[in-house]
Amino acid sequence: MESRGVPPGPYRATKLWNEVTTSFRAGMPLRKHRQHFKKYGNCFTAGEAVDWLYDLLRNNSNFGPEVTRQQTLQLLRKFLKNHVIEDIKGRWGSENVDDNNQLFRFPAASPLKTPPRRHPELRKNNIENFSKDKDSIFKLRNLSRRTPKKHGLHLSQENAEKIKHEIIKEDQENAADNRELSQENVEEVWRYVILIYLQTILGVPSLEEVINPKQVIPQYIMYNMANTSKHGVVILQNKSDDLPHWVLSAMKCLANWPRSNDMNNPTYVGFERDVFRTIADYFLDLPEPLLTFEYYELFVNILGLLQPHLERVAIDALQLCCLLLPPPNRRKLQLLMRMISRMSQNVDMPKLHDTMGMRSLMIHTFSRCVLCCAEEVDLDELLAGRLVSFLMDHHQEILQVPSYLQTAVEKHLDYLKKGHIENPGDGLFAPLPTYSYCKQISAQEFDEQKVSTSQAAIAELLENIIKNRSLPLKEKRKKLKQFQKEYPLIYQKRFPTTESEAALFGDKPTIKQPMLILRKPKFRSLRY
Repeated sequence: MESRGVPPGPYRATKLWNEVTTSFRAGMPLRKHRQHFKKYGNCFTAGEAVDWLYDLLRNNSNFGPEVTRQQTLQLLRKFLKNHVIEDIKGRWGSENVDDNNQLFRFPAASPLKTPPRRHPELRKNNIENFSKDKDSIFKLRNLSRRTPKKHGLHLSQENAEKIKHEIIKEDQENAADNRELSQENVEEVWRYVILIYLQTILGVPSLEEVINPKQVIPQYIMYNMANTSKHGVVILQNKSDDLPHWVLSAMKCLANWPRSNDMNNPTYVGFERDVFRTIADYFLDLPEPLLTFEYYELFVNILGLLQPHLERVAIDALQLCCLLLPPPNRRKLQLLMRMISRMSQNVDMPKLHDTMGMRSLMIHTFSRCVLCCAEEVDLDELLAGRLVSFLMDHHQEILQVPSYLQTAVEKHLDYLKKGHIENPGDGLFAPLPTYSYCKQISAQEFDEQKVSTSQAAIAELLENIIKNRSLPLKEKRKKLKQFQKEYPLIYQKRFPTTESEAALFGDKPTIKQPMLILRKPKFRSLRY
């Protein structure tokens, strides 16, 4: 079942909760069940509920195919706690649910959550403070007397060129004096430009319901844009804000496994698990998530862009949003995403969990230290897992510095300095990004394309193992055996017979020699 689409706005997590609970109540099959020699009608088992919810969540664009069965069970437990369901005797309020044949039913009333309302006085004050900046931030003013009468978010190429030539001509004729710009003017331009670009990328009429302009700190954006290494990672001037040395060493060890030369300590059985646990403990003990409590609503709203035909929009929106982060948070996020992305793709990395795969373990471990709400939200883990999964796949693009933003700010400051525009919040001269949306495909088509792409990549990985001549024969057998266990269908397609598999190692299949067939001797009777 696909998502019906929760529009952008505040308390989106609550709205998603209501959407999921409504779909669950409307679609979960109910039937008769027998338990302890008694029959119960209109109910379902916990296992049946997990099956149905698991399918629902994986086909919902807000959560995606990365959802695990264990996460689905956790959601069912929260349903029992919040009286979305009750056991067959009407009991609820605990989280005592397992993936078994325990019987549950729906209560008579539908317990939808009501989004919290802000106090009228607080809302009034917020509107009064916000209205001063509203025109300069969320709406484009008339640019100047040189701009076309018809203006908006997008200027045509012809009009933009016309404006540019007019300005150059006037500059040559009048040689207008440049005016001094204060630091406050520069910061306001940065705030204005990034919000206008974000609004355009998201395609919303206003950002008022998603982010308050006062939450945008221009100093953070400017620092994140200017202070980076050759790999694009933020460099901190104050080293006390950086990751501790022992955490950095541990992260380098796992990110470069087994070629890491940063740690000279002798290894032992289970060494990798201990190093991973050390890193996880550090991030899980941070006082707030890396994306901060303040920007929770902003990132949750972008989660609704994470669909096949909107992938480019989601990447560009997340790229801008991650620039808003405090520099220490952005640096930690960059290093964490690089580490877990490398670990999830490293075939040489030993297993760090007995039952969970590497990618699922990365998402399960670090999702809540990347995104969570200051107040307990029941869908936090699922939403954060969806975002972390997307960040892992696209972190190189999302966490790089967008050059177009720097260019737009420089042009805006130049026009402001020359007097072509009067205020930092006057309209942009730099062309805004435009998007041509692909044709939307169905969830089934998307899943088929994703599976085919993933299988091609996995098959390529198998070929790399097969053709790796530097790999010892014993190690190659071990890796192929592990690959066969993880991806049996792809392995069987590559090696359809035992002979084809044996040919790889130059082995001849051992065929037992047929046993000598002896004819039974005929014994004659001793009696005459």
